[in-house]
Amino acid sequence: MPSPALSAALTEIDTVFDGFASPDETGCGLCHLPEETAYLRTPNTQVPLDVLQRYTFEVPDHFDDHAAAMRRLLPQGARALADGSLRGLGYGCHGLIRAGWRSWPAEQAAAIDAFLRAWWQDALTDPGPPHPIDQVFATCAAIADTVTPFLDGWVEGPVGAAHLAHCADVWLYDLLSDCSPFSWWYRDSEETAVADLRTWLVRHGSGRLRALGESGLAIRAELLAVPYDERWDHPYWAGASATD
Repeated sequence: MPSPALSAALTEIDTVFDGFASPDETGCGLCHLPEETAYLRTPNTQVPLDVLQRYTFEVPDHFDDHAAAMRRLLPQGARALADGSLRGLGYGCHGLIRAGWRSWPAEQAAAIDAFLRAWWQDALTDPGPPHPIDQVFATCAAIADTVTPFLDGWVEGPVGAAHLAHCADVWLYDLLSDCSPFSWWYRDSEETAVADLRTWLVRHGSGRLRALGESGLAIRAELLAVPYDERWDHPYWAGASATD
């Protein structure tokens, strides 16, 4: 069951985006059947899950009005993200990442922002969330165009710590090579997001990882503060090689 905060955020999405549609949508005749496009023009009807998934991860130029299509799909789509029935995280770009939703009316933007924060907190306190925790983080951060609220909201405790260890292990492979760990960002803000993630791991994540007994991950996180050419000379790598 979703947390009270997530339930409230989903209810707000239902309320704010109730009745939305894209009435003039013609769709992509090569990729979508006419009956699939008809769902976008018709409010308050249940969209089949396979159609919802295709439209959610479809590129914007396959729509006459991509933003309107995303509004139409949001109530069902947000719930499908939260309960895990919407697949594709980590394998495609969620439509909201490129829908320009922060420029939508304030009530709509606030509802989306509240949902992202509540969904992240719900997943972060769940020992077995419906989606891998690193994919939830990446999706929330890319949609929100920032990592900051999700790092700042990283709860203490054994479940949050276990999720941190998993995420750090995923992220550090790329970060130590000065690459982005995010596959689907598409905006200039990605560089800032990666820098913010690196800084947080050095200042906060490394200490939490060491307290968890993950000394190897903690050392690797701390090495993000070391210039690239120097970090590979650290004694940690000799010990790591010896245990391979």
